[in-house]
Amino acid sequence: MTFALELAEISKSFDGVPALNQARLRVHPGEVHALLGENGAGKSSLMNVAAGLYAPDAGSISIGGESVSLSGPADARRHGVGMVHQHFKLVKPFSIAENILLANRQPRYRAGIQDIRKAIATQAEELGFDIDPERRVEALTVAEQQQVEIVKVLIGGVKILILDEPSAVLTDAEAERLLQTVRRLAQAGTAVVLVTHKLNEVRRHADAVTIMRGGKTVATLDPKQASAAELTELTVGKTASLPARSNSTVQGETRLNVGALHYTRADGRVMLQDASFFVRAGEIYGIAGVSGNGQAELAELLIGAREPTAGEIWLEGAGNVGVAATGTRRDAALAAIPADRYAYALAGGLSIADNFAVANIRSGRYGSGLYVDRAAMRRDAQAAVRDHDVLGVRSINQKAALLSGGNAQKLVIAREFSREPSVVVAHSPSRGLDVRASAAVHERLLAARERGAGVVLISEDLDEILNLSDRIGVMTRGRIVAEFDRPADRQAIGRAMVDHA
Repeated sequence: MTFALELAEISKSFDGVPALNQARLRVHPGEVHALLGENGAGKSSLMNVAAGLYAPDAGSISIGGESVSLSGPADARRHGVGMVHQHFKLVKPFSIAENILLANRQPRYRAGIQDIRKAIATQAEELGFDIDPERRVEALTVAEQQQVEIVKVLIGGVKILILDEPSAVLTDAEAERLLQTVRRLAQAGTAVVLVTHKLNEVRRHADAVTIMRGGKTVATLDPKQASAAELTELTVGKTASLPARSNSTVQGETRLNVGALHYTRADGRVMLQDASFFVRAGEIYGIAGVSGNGQAELAELLIGAREPTAGEIWLEGAGNVGVAATGTRRDAALAAIPADRYAYALAGGLSIADNFAVANIRSGRYGSGLYVDRAAMRRDAQAAVRDHDVLGVRSINQKAALLSGGNAQKLVIAREFSREPSVVVAHSPSRGLDVRASAAVHERLLAARERGAGVVLISEDLDEILNLSDRIGVMTRGRIVAEFDRPADRQAIGRAMVDHA
């Protein structure tokens, strides 16, 4: 049998870290084939290989039964493979027609733009999309931008359409309309790969599903013949014993209380709706969930990088800090370890010493506003760099932007724990760190818990959540939909993550 797309024994590493390990995928013509897995399972990496963005370290690619070696995305499109990425690749100030022309070059602009406008009208009519080629992309809703991306690849004549988490940015009604469009495309002969984490989409709309975990292909089966429990176990794996650790800490008063928190983005998308939870002294409250369900916005609200649309963030010693300045949170001993360290934790243009010392400037540790003891700042920064194994430091006067991502994270953690925080907000704290450095971060979080701090751990790494948390909240569509006490059942958490998605 000839497959529309066949990926065989694909392996790929980045900086020595394997992302794919002999992964496999076979897709028939006219089939909606779901690719299911947790964050970090390798789904997007495998599809980036199929779309020509990544060259595999090992393995083979066949399109329509022909073995190919793709030199890039343009070469993949020439072979009939088009991919709509989770983060759209559109030039916002340009019109729809101009964006589609960029991806489908014509010999002459004037004649080419006219041909593209006609092609857009034809393709939009076939798909049931309402698209005006002259509208600027910046004026479009998220759903309309996604329609433009689909039209863009289909005008290029693709026979294999890859959609990476297509419903992650859509409302339920928009997602349903999109998936009906996908079904019509498959009925017309297009092979569609639907990268997703949502079981209901897989079971309702896919003809076949391939499940990935840890960069490997776990199984390929008919989703209508498998139960939700079977799919969940294949996706998240069996529950393993949790590592031994101290459970002697007596949980005390509430350190942080989040009540009915709402947040709406500038584009009108609601990211948090009625999110509520509390964290007590001496406990780690883990927040699990699939990326894009409001975790990033929640973390930024907690540390003061955003203001909520409604709701309260009550912090012990400071009261409701929802719209308070970041300094108010710092004065109340809140430590922040954000996922985007360069956007929210470091000033790349300042020195390592300045970035480390800034956490204690307000406390008077380095003098008053009239005099700053820079010698003391440098001594403390030097000790922190040594004690936290921050590598790549030629001088503590060098700019923080010159540190690698993992070492920048070590610097942030060294600074945030240079005091004794009463509340710690940690979002993906071990991202980009090696095993030894990750273990050191986890030890710091557990030590803060032992000292009586309340720790909020937000992570897409389910193992990290299970290993560290005393209680776990599952976040889906901007709210906490389920809570579990330690020891929590991995499958139960997995079901909560996908059943509400």
